[in-house]
Amino acid sequence: MSFSQALKTLALTAIGERVRAITGSTASLDDFAMPQGDAGLFGPDSVVWLVHANFTAMMVGGLSSLIVQSLHPRALAAVWDHSDFCHKLKERLGRTAYFVAATTYGSEALALNTIRRVNTIHANIRGTDLHGQAYVANEPELIRWVHLVEVTSFLAAYQHLAKQPLSPQACDQYIAEMARVGHLLGAVDLPLTYATAQAELLGFADVLRFDARAQEILQVIQAYPVDVWDKPWMALMLKCAFDVMPPWVLALLGQSAACVVQKQATRLAVQLSAEPVQWMLNQQGVSAIARQRVQASASHA
Repeated sequence: MSFSQALKTLALTAIGERVRAITGSTASLDDFAMPQGDAGLFGPDSVVWLVHANFTAMMVGGLSSLIVQSLHPRALAAVWDHSDFCHKLKERLGRTAYFVAATTYGSEALALNTIRRVNTIHANIRGTDLHGQAYVANEPELIRWVHLVEVTSFLAAYQHLAKQPLSPQACDQYIAEMARVGHLLGAVDLPLTYATAQAELLGFADVLRFDARAQEILQVIQAYPVDVWDKPWMALMLKCAFDVMPPWVLALLGQSAACVVQKQATRLAVQLSAEPVQWMLNQQGVSAIARQRVQASASHA
């Protein structure tokens, strides 16, 4: 191995370790390597593959999504009553990241098995929220809420951070593609365009509350547990997470939108910090391994 190759390997390993430390990921790349030729639920030509391969957009969108989802009292109660979210945030983020990776880049069997496990867990989660409203985790309306927040958050983050944002048509395609996962999780008649997804999200405004529990969730997320040298980067991610939220959500949270100059400065800092991480993931991340799996049968034909 040449010196340059050794240096590259060392850099890839170091960056990979930092990513796992920050995200809490415990996924094995071997899960995504087989069977050869299996395109999974979407395949390499999908918009979902493109969007979900952007690490910082997914990190920013994921943090934004967690904050916004906590505004729904019944959805939050299901998490609050049946998980240790407040004390194991990184583990929760790691599980969510694995779910997204498995359903996006896994084989069809891996994707469907992962969804089936989540549905089994949700079927046994029920209770009453702080306002006396009953909830069942697999209720289509709650699944709809979680799904809409997630897909609009991921897409807003991608559009904000990507060097080449998607066209309006590609944005609609992303929403339509992701509806397949939402429907498999139990949602019904999900929107198939970005505009209708945003409109339906706004339709939940009357039931949302920034109550004591939601405030505590925000504090937990703002204190996301990372090593001291990762704190400046995480602070950037959190700033950007608020920057991609709709104005009406910021108002519910009692947050003021950043000025244009500040928002663009944060955006540029996030984009610059993303370069080494994205370089590593493009070569040996989940999407790269999955692409090799799909293309393997063609290369041996």
